[in-house]
Amino acid sequence: MAKVQVITDSTADISKDLIEELGISIVPLKVHLGGESYLDGITISPSEFYSRLKETDELATTSQPSPVDFVEAYREAAKDGDTDILSIHLSSALSGTYQSALLAQSMVEDEFKVTVIDSKKASYAIGMIVVEVAKAAKEGKSLDECVEITHRIIDQEQIYFLVDTLEYLQKGGRIGKASAMVGSLLNIKPILTLNAEGEVSPVEKVRGKSKATDRIFELLKEKMKNGVDKAAVVYTDNRKEAESWAKRLKEMFDMEDVELTEFGPVIGAHTGPGTLAVVALPKQW
Repeated sequence: MAKVQVITDSTADISKDLIEELGISIVPLKVHLGGESYLDGITISPSEFYSRLKETDELATTSQPSPVDFVEAYREAAKDGDTDILSIHLSSALSGTYQSALLAQSMVEDEFKVTVIDSKKASYAIGMIVVEVAKAAKEGKSLDECVEITHRIIDQEQIYFLVDTLEYLQKGGRIGKASAMVGSLLNIKPILTLNAEGEVSPVEKVRGKSKATDRIFELLKEKMKNGVDKAAVVYTDNRKEAESWAKRLKEMFDMEDVELTEFGPVIGAHTGPGTLAVVALPKQW
C-alpha cells in the first residue's frame, strides 16, 4: 500500500515542531507590506509582522501560491515513489489557493496521484485537520481512510473568533456574511465563525469583549455536549489572553492539554492584531 504524504499551505498555522514531527509539507503564501514581499512564516515571523502592522497605516495584502509552487511540492513528495498525496487547503471562499492546487494536480496527474480538498476552514481550523490526518498517515492509514478522516473533522469541528475591529476583514474583502455587522459596532463585539461554505459569518452580536468571550464558551458547551476531544486557541499579539482562554477550556472540559498557536502573517493580515480564536473537536468525532 502506498504511503500518504499530507501537504497543506502556510495558513494552517501549524507549529514548526508539529510540522517536523509529523512530516507535513507546507506550501507558503505571500504577504506584502511596506513595499516588501515575504513568505508566510518563513521570511517573516508572526511577531515581526504584527509589530510592523501596528507601525503603518498601510493595509497588508496577500497572494496565493502559484500552481508551479504546488507542482514542485508534489514532485518533491512523490520523488521516492509509491506515495499518494493528500493536499488540504484554505477555504476557496477566502483564497485562490485551492484552485492553484487543483491546477497543479491536473499538471501531474499522469505522474502520480494527488487528492486536493477544500477544507472550508482557515488557520488552525485547517491545522487541526492536517495534524490528525498526518498522524493517521504516519500510522499507516490508506489514502481513502485519510480522506474520510478529513471530511469527518471538517463536518464536526467548531471555530469561533473575535476580532478587535472588522476593518481588516472589510478592507481585505474577506468579510462575507459578516458585512451586515459593519456600521453598528459601537461597543458591539461580533462573534464570528466560518460557515459551511467557508465564508466568514456572524454568529451573534454581543455588547463588550468580556460578554462575547463568555458567550463563545457557552456556545462551545452547547455544541460539545459530550465533551471536547481536542482544542486549540489561536492568537495574534495577545498570548496572555490566549493562555487565559486555554485555561478556561481545560477547566470547562476537564482537558489536560490545549494547543496554543499563532495566527500567521497571511491570516493576520485579514483579521488584524488582537484577534483570538478557539477551535474544538468533540469527543467521538
